[in-house]
Amino acid sequence: MDANERRGRLERRYRSIRNVSMRLVETLSAEDCAAQSMPDASPAKWHLAHTTWFFETFVLKTALSGYAIFHPRFEYLFNSYYNSVGAQYSRPERGLLTRPTLEEVGDYRTHVDSAMLVLFERESACSDALLDVVELGLNHEQQHQELLLTDIKHLLGRNPLAPVYRPAKETLATPIRSLRWHLQPGGVVSVGHEGHGFAFDNESPRHRVHLEPFAIASRPIRNGEFKAFIDDGGYHRPELWLSEGWAKVQETGWTAPLYWTEQDGRPATFTLGGLLPLRMEEAVCHVSFFEADAFARWAGCRLPTEAEWEWVAAEAPIEGNLLEEGRFHPAGEPARPEWQGPRQLFGDVWEWTASAYSPYPGYRAAEGALGEYNGKFMSSQMVLRGGSCVTPRSHLRASYRNFFYPDARWQFSGIRLARDADAEELSRARRTASLE
Repeated sequence: MDANERRGRLERRYRSIRNVSMRLVETLSAEDCAAQSMPDASPAKWHLAHTTWFFETFVLKTALSGYAIFHPRFEYLFNSYYNSVGAQYSRPERGLLTRPTLEEVGDYRTHVDSAMLVLFERESACSDALLDVVELGLNHEQQHQELLLTDIKHLLGRNPLAPVYRPAKETLATPIRSLRWHLQPGGVVSVGHEGHGFAFDNESPRHRVHLEPFAIASRPIRNGEFKAFIDDGGYHRPELWLSEGWAKVQETGWTAPLYWTEQDGRPATFTLGGLLPLRMEEAVCHVSFFEADAFARWAGCRLPTEAEWEWVAAEAPIEGNLLEEGRFHPAGEPARPEWQGPRQLFGDVWEWTASAYSPYPGYRAAEGALGEYNGKFMSSQMVLRGGSCVTPRSHLRASYRNFFYPDARWQFSGIRLARDADAEELSRARRTASLE
């Protein structure tokens, strides 16, 4: 792709992604957009401003001659964690920012968007290096589109009125198919991003890992299966839990996934479509790593490593229940007979892995402020893979690494099981396959 073609493609992508962000807040009031439900979440208004700050700070100030910043204090208010840029307003107090108003944040976005479109017209200003930053900014905004929805769900979920963000789409009832196992022979395999197309720096370099023979489940765990764990005393059995996880259960009183509740004496769950009956065939969602790990131990299994997950997902189609579907809630298993591998690897729920978030061999963070994007968070967090029902489709790939602290539950996070496989089992599977 030549420079002009890339510039035109990024301009179209810029317009589209920025418009999606604004559509996501169309049903929200100014009050909805200003409130903050917990220190880990941010107001919708802040997400809209911060993603705009990114383009102003890292693109326009650098590349557009004569650019006038919108407001001198916005660099401080909407800088998230870039210490190289300067000080930041306290994250736990973002909900106190009643000013600027939502309307003023909209004006800020219009100001920056207009300047960005001017920049795209100036061929001489759009170097490959600058366009790389624009592409990073667009993927950054897509991350915040997902965060905006998870944070809004948490905010509305704290409201006793159980308000509706958008009316829920009808979901046809689908039976819970028996969980099957896909055997993998293991060996030395290559994982990580390589080649053309965008990827975050933490997805590289591509490198070799050795995998012992393993099996991975054909689908994510369902609500009905997780309820069996609860009914069997799962939250009251310390032998199932990691020490830190058991301490968290005692501290918080967890007895079910986040948002599980009752309505008229029946199991229900809070969704972006309001309070709905809990459907046993849907993928279990809003569980922490600790809960996922305890469930896997209860089931006599384990969680997959991120290398195992990526190796299995490398050939899978990136399709399914993603943000573009507009469902914003996990669904049952789709019927896609053309793909014979594990189902729902992408979309519905992020899947916890057994892997700590750490650098790949040979990883080096980029120099400058943008080097703070991923590398400095490689401590005390766990990797999730696959995307969720609020992840944009174009944002995903098999090598994508999401990461959260092990007690995080407000993200759309779920469970896929794995287990070790021995040589006899693999040999038996090969013999069976040869007879088919």
